[in-house]
Amino acid sequence: MRSLLFSLAALAVSLTFSGCLTTTVADSGGPGSVTVPNSNWVSISAAANAAFAQHGYTPTPSSSMDTLAYDKPAGAFGQLMYGSYGQSTTYRVHVQIVQIPGTNDYRLIPRVSRVNNAGSAGFESKTRMMGFWAGQFGPILKQVAEQAGNANG
Repeated sequence: MRSLLFSLAALAVSLTFSGCLTTTVADSGGPGSVTVPNSNWVSISAAANAAFAQHGYTPTPSSSMDTLAYDKPAGAFGQLMYGSYGQSTTYRVHVQIVQIPGTNDYRLIPRVSRVNNAGSAGFESKTRMMGFWAGQFGPILKQVAEQAGNANG
C-alpha cells in the first residue's frame, strides 16, 4: 500500500513539474497577463502610462529596468481592510515587460502589492498580494496591448 501511495505521489510531483517546464513565455505570467504583438518597449511604456492614468494610477519609480510601477491610494474599504491608525494604504502594481525570444512580441505580467506609508522613506511597508489580485489588471493590460500592438508595423 505504501509503495502504491509513494508511486502516485511521485507521479503527481513529476506531472506538476513537467507542466511548469513546458509553458511557453507567450502563455506564462499568470492571471491578468497579456501579450503585445509586434511592439517595442517605448510604445508599451507610453500606452501603459496612459491606460493606468485613466484608472487613477500614478507612475512610481521601479527598481528594475524591465518593470513599470503604478500606485493608487486605497479607498475606504481598502483602508478598513489593510490600513492602520495613522498609516495610509496604497495599491502598487508592477508590470514586468518580458520580450518573447525570437519575436517582437512582449508579455506584460502584473504583480500587485499593498503598501503602507507609500513614499515615506524608511517607513514604507510592502506586502505582496496573492496572484488572483493581478487578474483585475487584465482589462487595463488588454487596453495597453491594443494601443501598443503592431507599433513596429
